[in-house]
Amino acid sequence: MKKRLARWLLHVAGWQLVGERPQCDHYVLIAAPHTSNWDFPMMLMFAAAFDIKVTWMAKHSLFYPPFGWIMRAMGGMPIIRHKKQNVVSAMIEAFNRDEHLVLVVPTEGTRERSEYWKSGFYHIAREANVPIVPSFLDFGRKRGGFGPALTVSDDVRVDMQYFRDFYDGMQGKFPAQFGPIRLRDEDSFSD
Repeated sequence: MKKRLARWLLHVAGWQLVGERPQCDHYVLIAAPHTSNWDFPMMLMFAAAFDIKVTWMAKHSLFYPPFGWIMRAMGGMPIIRHKKQNVVSAMIEAFNRDEHLVLVVPTEGTRERSEYWKSGFYHIAREANVPIVPSFLDFGRKRGGFGPALTVSDDVRVDMQYFRDFYDGMQGKFPAQFGPIRLRDEDSFSD
């Protein structure tokens, strides 16, 4: 029911579904381009349309009453950002506990333009030994969906080139806010 409703709403809004539901059971799901508050509800709509139960991280203050239960029901996982804790390690542990976890990570870490992607998504996938699936919302052509899963290799530059090629030509709601697809430590990444 939820899948049919999501597909109908996207169709009515003029959006096209692209790609297939990822075949892996658990993976890091990249959410890009991330340039607008509309990205979140659209991501949930596309996940429902492809019948994917996603988990996403958000600051813990969003999970207080009266709306905390709604956030959790939609797949939210509270993160305390102001405390010194290792979010990457916590997410690796979450993958170890849940063999069906689909963790959404906005690689840019902000809706504003950023010159680098945050590398947490890459570290999580690498250490948890799970693939990375690129998802997209292309507001320029009103289409969204998923690309083929990438199994992280020993060469971060090759892996990042895959994402540069995949997202080439895609537009966020505010295109000028989608920065380059690169990691700050891409050249110094090592095993």
